[in-house]
Amino acid sequence: MRLGDLSSPALAALIGGPRPVVALVPVGSTEPHGPHLPLATDVIISDAACARAVAALDGAGVSALIAPAVPYGVTECAAGFAGAVSVPAAVLTAYLAAVAEGLLAQGFVHVCLVNNHLEPAHDAAVRAAATGDRRDRRVSVACPLTRRWARTLSDEFKSGACHAGRYETAIVLAATPALVDEAARAALPAISISLSEQLQAGVTTFAAMGMDRAYTGAPAAATAGEGEVQLARLAEMIVAEVCEAMARASAP
Repeated sequence: MRLGDLSSPALAALIGGPRPVVALVPVGSTEPHGPHLPLATDVIISDAACARAVAALDGAGVSALIAPAVPYGVTECAAGFAGAVSVPAAVLTAYLAAVAEGLLAQGFVHVCLVNNHLEPAHDAAVRAAATGDRRDRRVSVACPLTRRWARTLSDEFKSGACHAGRYETAIVLAATPALVDEAARAALPAISISLSEQLQAGVTTFAAMGMDRAYTGAPAAATAGEGEVQLARLAEMIVAEVCEAMARASAP
C-alpha cells in the first residue's frame, strides 16, 4: 500500500501488471494545532484518508500506492507560533509538480495530490502543480475546500471554525490517538471563530483572529467514531477525484 515500503523489483512488477496503478500523495503542513494536537495534523489527516481510499480504489479495479507525504506547505496564517514552518507558494508548486512528473515517469497512470492543509494560498499552490502540458488530466487534487466535498463533512467544518477543533481532533483520534494530548484537550473551551469568515474579511493570521492558542472549534467534544465517519467521506472524495480524472484522461 505504501510506495516507500516496496523494493524496486516489487514496484516494477506492480507497474508492469495488468491493472492501472495510481499514486496518492498526502500533502499537509507543519504548523500548530492547538495545545492538544501534533504539528503534523494536516499530514496525518491526508495520510489516513489515503489509507482508507486504497481499498475502495481496489474495488474499482485500480491499484493505489500511498507515496511519501509532503509535510511542509504555505503556513503564513500561523506566523508567530512555535512550529509554524512555511515555504513560498512558488517553491511548493514547483516541488509538487516535479514529484508528480517523477511518479508519472515511473509508470503510474495517475497522481492525486491529497491536501488537507486548508490555507487558501496553500490550496492554490497545490492546484497549480496539477496543471501543465505533462500533467493536465493525469494529475488531480483532492481537497475538501471545494464546495462539492465541504458539504459532505461535519457542521463544524462547514462553519469554518474548525482548525484543531472537533473535526480535526476527531480524525486524529481515529488515526493516531496516541498523539492527542487528552489532558489538554479536555480543558479546552469551545471557540466559534470562523477562519473562512476572518479570511474573507482580510484578517490573515491566527493571532489577529484572536486564536491565541492556535485553535478554534470544540476539540473537547471530538470522538474517534466521528473521526472515522469524516475519514470515510474524505476517502470517498479521493476515489471520486481519481476515477473521474482517469475517465477524463481516457476520453477523446
